[in-house]
Amino acid sequence: MKRNHNPITDGPIFPALTRFAIPILFSLVLQALYGAVDLWMVSQFGTNADVSAVSTGSQTMAIVSGIITGLSMGTTILLGQSVGERNNKQSADIIGTSIWIFSGVGILLTALLLLSAPDLATLLHAPDEAFGKTVHYILICGAGTIFVVGYNLLSGIFCGLGDSKTPLLFVGIACVANIIGDYILIDQFQMGTVGAAIATIGAQAVSVLFSLLIIRKRLPFPLSRANMGFQRKLACSIVKLGLPIALLRMCNEVSYLLILGFVNTLGVVASSGVGIAEKLVMFVILIPTTYMSAISAFVAQNIGANQPQRAKRALWVGMATASVIGGAMAYLTFFHGDTMSLLFINDSAVISASAEFLKATSLECFILSIAYCFNGYFNGIEKTSFVMIQGVCASLLVRTPYAYFASIQPNPSLFRIGFCAPAAAFFILVVSALYYVLRCRKNPALS
Repeated sequence: MKRNHNPITDGPIFPALTRFAIPILFSLVLQALYGAVDLWMVSQFGTNADVSAVSTGSQTMAIVSGIITGLSMGTTILLGQSVGERNNKQSADIIGTSIWIFSGVGILLTALLLLSAPDLATLLHAPDEAFGKTVHYILICGAGTIFVVGYNLLSGIFCGLGDSKTPLLFVGIACVANIIGDYILIDQFQMGTVGAAIATIGAQAVSVLFSLLIIRKRLPFPLSRANMGFQRKLACSIVKLGLPIALLRMCNEVSYLLILGFVNTLGVVASSGVGIAEKLVMFVILIPTTYMSAISAFVAQNIGANQPQRAKRALWVGMATASVIGGAMAYLTFFHGDTMSLLFINDSAVISASAEFLKATSLECFILSIAYCFNGYFNGIEKTSFVMIQGVCASLLVRTPYAYFASIQPNPSLFRIGFCAPAAAFFILVVSALYYVLRCRKNPALS
């Protein structure tokens, strides 16, 4: 990257941030299509047990993706700061060290999933008729965890470089491969849950193999064998930045899994309905998630370039944009949840359950559109530990207890259970805003 031609650190913020965020949004949309297409295919050509199994199993894999995505944020932030400083050698060393870290994490997670699949299905209270299918889904996806790790690491690297278009290419290839795999295995060969799992992991493998063929051509600096060694100091910095986010995302996903477990005790219709609702929420929540990722990388590069005030302005520009789009998505989800659910299934009882849950969770998108911009800013200035603490508190003190008590009432309502999400989001927003104000008062230049 030439010094005078980096729009992230030079020029108007709004167009630069928007151009950077849009490919991230499209990438996340396509990535979310993995589970959505799987769920749609099994709902069309399988049974409610298949729908429940894919829903529960994919939530389990979401924990893995959350851990890896969070940990890769350490690479994104550190690499972004190095790129902002124009330090090409250190940037290359960060990539080499990250490969060592994520290879080890991939092997560890694979072993854990293969050994604990039945226990996870039991923990999640998978309905009896869907239990075996849920175990098979976790086992197959667990065996392909290394590809999930590879994709997320590569995406984190390119986002740190300020390139959000290349990850979009990777995930686009994976999405097409997944759709083809689903059609062949679920529709043509009637493999149900097993077919969905194989198609998902196969698509990730295709994406990673393709990306490895072109990665060196897309890097703005040379990457040699000398950069591929393990550097302890860099590794500690990457883990220090990424681990809090990984733990937060793991905690969030575990919280959602526990909520799904509470819902599973209400029967297969409720389980299927909430499973479909969660897939729709995955798309809706992409707006705040996109801006959190974009602002993290944007702020990191500007901090590296010693432009803290530009980083601060990027927060407010992103927040204004995200809140408008997030509000529109919240409106759509609240008033048209039943129509959205029709995309996945025609069962009226399941659609009703899905729409009821969506009404409660619709406010979450709007609130997080503001709160996650704060989180993206805090990530970019290396305050990832704070982001973890407030997120874990929201999960453990608000979301999970709220959902549990709502689920054990005499006549449990999916609306009341689902309202745990906006309640937790509001907690995050309030705590984040207070922390930002305190930082502004302590150090206006760096806050």
